[in-house]
Amino acid sequence: MYKKTILSLGLLGFCFNLFAQKDTTNQLVINKKALNFIAMGDWGRKGANNQKEVAVQMGKTGEAIDAQFYMILGDNFYESGVTGIDDKLWKASFEDVYTAPALKKDWFVVLGNHDYKGNPQAEIDYHQVDSRWNMPARYYTRKVAINNDTTQQVLFIFLDTSPLIAEYYSKDDYKNVIGVDTATQIRWLQNVLADPSPNIKWKIVCGHHPLYTGGKRFKAPETYQLNELLKPIFDRYKVDIYVCGHEHNLQYIKPEGATHYFVSGAGSELTDTKVYPKIGKFGLSENGFMAFSVTPLTTTVQIIDYKGKILYKNIIEK
Repeated sequence: MYKKTILSLGLLGFCFNLFAQKDTTNQLVINKKALNFIAMGDWGRKGANNQKEVAVQMGKTGEAIDAQFYMILGDNFYESGVTGIDDKLWKASFEDVYTAPALKKDWFVVLGNHDYKGNPQAEIDYHQVDSRWNMPARYYTRKVAINNDTTQQVLFIFLDTSPLIAEYYSKDDYKNVIGVDTATQIRWLQNVLADPSPNIKWKIVCGHHPLYTGGKRFKAPETYQLNELLKPIFDRYKVDIYVCGHEHNLQYIKPEGATHYFVSGAGSELTDTKVYPKIGKFGLSENGFMAFSVTPLTTTVQIIDYKGKILYKNIIEK
């Protein structure tokens, strides 16, 4: 009888642990003392391809975690960017879609290749119309304190990656990349990353194009090119996280070196992906976004679909 009781208790405990683990996996981690932000890209399609559904869930998640801002990863307006600050796409793809109160906070935006088909300067100028839209230049940086403690900061760098892709210079659709001084951007990136401040606890870089992808651009020249250009810089300056879009899916890849690579380009239309061979941690073609919660010693990353399901979570430690 005693052995049966022990066996029953053990089985009960095992089942409880399974339930607890399952429940924890699907629970949104909330730490309002962290620096919380949401990353999403490849989105502007007048609400189509689950764009509206992603927007609704972003609003719910942003409210729950008290997101301080939104990291917007390019290809903001399909198919060919915007013509100016009065383009109707601003209303149809942005203002009428991202309406939740939690989404009224700052959006820090980078340009994607489709934005270069239109008027990139208009996306810089739109802050004059809607103050939440922030793109002060084609590339820029900002330091953000964790829990209002200025001795514990995150260095964010927002890149303009389209002019770094050689093939765009031979395509008429991308004529706006011509004349962009890419060498200056690379020197600027290195200077910003070399900041010696002891207050910088994390270095997080974002851009539109991936350095690694398990998607259709797995072996594309542009992927190799950007990897060869940026990875040595990221390695040298110990960038902690790189976040991008361009591939219309959700991925997490961790090669050798300090940097964790995330693809969050599932704001509307999807494209197929696989988990990157050997170094891939996650890969799924599903509409959604990523939530980041940064403390001085850890960054929690949660990959969330458009229905609110937690697809994957990971804690990165310093």
